Amino acid sequence: MTTFIFDVLKDLQNKNESLSELTFILPSKRAGLFLKHQLSKVVKQTIFSPNIISIEEFVEDLSLLKSISNTELLFEFYNVYITLTKSQEADSFESFSKWAQILLQDFNEIDRYLIPQKNIFDYLSAIQDLNHWSLEDNKTDFVKNYLSFWKKLHNYYTLFTKQLITKKIGYQGLIYREAAKNLKSYIKDNPEKQHVFLGFNALNTSEITIIKELLKNGLAKTYWDIDSVFINNQKHDAALFTRQHRNNWAFFKNNPFNWVTTNYSKEKNVSVFGIPKNIGQAKYIGTLLNDLQKKNSSLQNTAVVLGDENLLIPVLNSLPPIVEALNITMGFPLKSIPIASLFEALFHLHKTPSNTFYYKDVINIISHQFIRPLFYNKEIDFATKITETIDTNNLVYLTTERLKDLASNSHNIIDLLFSNWDKSVDTALKNCSQLILHIKTFLEDKKDSNLLSLEYLFRFNELFNELTRLNTTYQHIKDISALYSVYKELLSSETLDFQGEPLQGLQIMGMLESRVLDFETVIISSVNEGILPSGKTNNSFIPFDVKIENNLPTYKEKDAVYTYHFYRLLQRAKNVYILYNTEADVLTGGERSRFITQLELEGIHHMNHQIIAPQVPIIETSLNVVDKTTSVLNELKRVAQKGFSPSSLTNYIRNPIDFYYQKVLKIKEHDNVEETVAANTLGTVVHNTLEDFYKPLVGAFITVEIIQKLKASIIKTVTHHFTDVYKEGDITKGKNLIIFEIAKRYVSNFLDLEIEGLKAGNQIKIIAIEADNNVVIDIPELDFPVTITGKVDRVDECNGVTRIIDYKTGRVEQNNVEIVDWETITTDYSKYSKSFQVLTYAYMMQLSNNMKLPVEAGIISFKNLNKGFLKFSKKDKAGAYAKKEALITQETLNNFSKELKQLILEICDPNIPFTEKEL
Repeated sequence: MTTFIFDVLKDLQNKNESLSELTFILPSKRAGLFLKHQLSKVVKQTIFSPNIISIEEFVEDLSLLKSISNTELLFEFYNVYITLTKSQEADSFESFSKWAQILLQDFNEIDRYLIPQKNIFDYLSAIQDLNHWSLEDNKTDFVKNYLSFWKKLHNYYTLFTKQLITKKIGYQGLIYREAAKNLKSYIKDNPEKQHVFLGFNALNTSEITIIKELLKNGLAKTYWDIDSVFINNQKHDAALFTRQHRNNWAFFKNNPFNWVTTNYSKEKNVSVFGIPKNIGQAKYIGTLLNDLQKKNSSLQNTAVVLGDENLLIPVLNSLPPIVEALNITMGFPLKSIPIASLFEALFHLHKTPSNTFYYKDVINIISHQFIRPLFYNKEIDFATKITETIDTNNLVYLTTERLKDLASNSHNIIDLLFSNWDKSVDTALKNCSQLILHIKTFLEDKKDSNLLSLEYLFRFNELFNELTRLNTTYQHIKDISALYSVYKELLSSETLDFQGEPLQGLQIMGMLESRVLDFETVIISSVNEGILPSGKTNNSFIPFDVKIENNLPTYKEKDAVYTYHFYRLLQRAKNVYILYNTEADVLTGGERSRFITQLELEGIHHMNHQIIAPQVPIIETSLNVVDKTTSVLNELKRVAQKGFSPSSLTNYIRNPIDFYYQKVLKIKEHDNVEETVAANTLGTVVHNTLEDFYKPLVGAFITVEIIQKLKASIIKTVTHHFTDVYKEGDITKGKNLIIFEIAKRYVSNFLDLEIEGLKAGNQIKIIAIEADNNVVIDIPELDFPVTITGKVDRVDECNGVTRIIDYKTGRVEQNNVEIVDWETITTDYSKYSKSFQVLTYAYMMQLSNNMKLPVEAGIISFKNLNKGFLKFSKKDKAGAYAKKEALITQETLNNFSKELKQLILEICDPNIPFTEKEL
């Protein structure tokens, strides 16, 4: 295939133009690289290379101004703003930057299109004066300030541009305006210089003025790249601008219009694929490239054009291994680099000055991939030590001093990370820069130094150097919040550029990078409404009707620009693959682009349209099954000899695989920091408080007077146990204070219940508190001893009947401690686990103490205290009118022991694996 650039060079050669003496002006620098490459195919002898520049470089030369970044423009504009605004009315730099960005875009458009500045600013001010909502003669200060802002726009613009020109710098629009102003002197100084403009489409008024003047003076040639299908259709937006140029420029009334081609109508293979989600598109691009490589053995003339540039990383990760040569024209956004998350975390930590740091923020920073290695010292991982100390001591907030105590050999890095920035921008920038150097030194000392990581650091070092320069030069950044805003602005515009051979292999680019370039095979992604084209976005202070009146571009012109780029990619291509997202999305709505519908309606090309569904393997979920090997059985013997507790046995009933993890593999749950007191912590505090109260009363009858005295110690004892269990967690505010009060109330209510019972005539004698039981039971089928172990919260004697009591801080109802059939007690955890526990305690007590039967066993629920002692009961049938037997007799324990032994036999049976239950 021949390309547009090749055709232009061939035409110039046929016209006997001296290519070396021409100045080629193109829409982008990248197009210049391809033009230089095509020269070797046209010219057969050695020549000097012509001057090849982009339109931005050309107008910079004309204007005598140098372009500066948007961020620096903001600082320059703020200088003007505070000069023309009273100090008490001026916004902070952070607030200013939010609206100034939009105003700078408007300045840019007004200048690029050579609009008389005073006229449009006065017009805008008059509109706001008419539209303001205050109908009162005496306007409020807010309304006055609002209208004053609009009246100052022209003053802002005038002083701003004057200062920029004085400094020989400018934004794009000002550069274009100055270039158009300097055009006559440029022509006078270069009367013989020939310019070739090629591949242009949408031109602003400044560009039109420059090109028309050069054409008029015989100093330029223009080559347009448009197809007859588009230009002859008055409604086709791909030729919207080119039609205007051909019809409105006087030059083309007497001179040929180069060129209108007929490439688009040639036969093409056009395939359209609807694919769910962006990742689906990225994966399918990899599949297409793999198929193309196998067919053609080369991807030399293939381009992947990303409608949504956020797809770059997913596409790179989806490329097949057979892709050897690759060139990426888009930079990798700095905000996507791993080290960006580190500085994001640091800004988050220091935006609000504080002497203490939230534990999650601390762990997030010290666990970062660039920071954690810095905490290794002589094989001690201080990052792990800090994390474990936080978990163990329940530290929700930490100070720098505490961190230094925990990581004694890492004081320097802790100072850089956690020393308070104290609202000082200089301190923040200094710490960030030193941190980068610290990481750099560490990486360079490693033998397997990661060069890519060093490249990341270099780019961020440049970024912070730029922040330091801007802060030193302008001194507008007054606080960390403003610094963070400027940092984010710089971060969003900076990229890490890829290195590659620009003329070889597969090309991956954005839509704008494709200008003037032609490829035989084109894959275009994200062809959805809202992306291609971008739709009705109007980020401007200038109303739509004012833009129309002043010939400023609106969303219609923006759409036409992307229409041209899209169709131009198709003009000379032979194989076209168009991908769009079929899934409804907040921004794109899942609607395919109008470009696809337009292609179908044209009927010029046969289109293969498919909806592609990803291959999702059917993964059958299977429950975990662990066979009881010899080593497992040996471990079970050790567990049996040490003792099965009632809770471990009910854990087996609930899910055998959990029993296996906890008792056989000894896997413990990780103790996370309790920001809010957990239910089990509350339970422990209440249990321990009651143990302290009742332990001295063992063997004695309790009285109302004794219990009344205990009530006076509630606050002291509960506080002590919270300190002991909750460690350094704060119980003085928030939800924790409420839970602390609940713990006090639970204990107080329990003691009140005790007093109420005593006043009603109950005689209560404390027999045991937190009684340890450790009994061996005889199971003939097993050739090793089996022990049952556990602590009983309380054993007392109430009116001559022994009671075995288990405390529960959660809610328990009477039906939770009742059974009908003995066989179900070891099968249904949710219904019978409480009954199983209290009966196990009764069984152990009977075996260890030869306790006199019958007894009662049950639960006191602190969330259901008004129901009192909830006794275990055996019912003769299900239902409300069933007969209940609450006394535990020898027959009761015999029936229970039979089921208990059966459960233990199942646990120890080598032929019954640990099988996970569906919960």
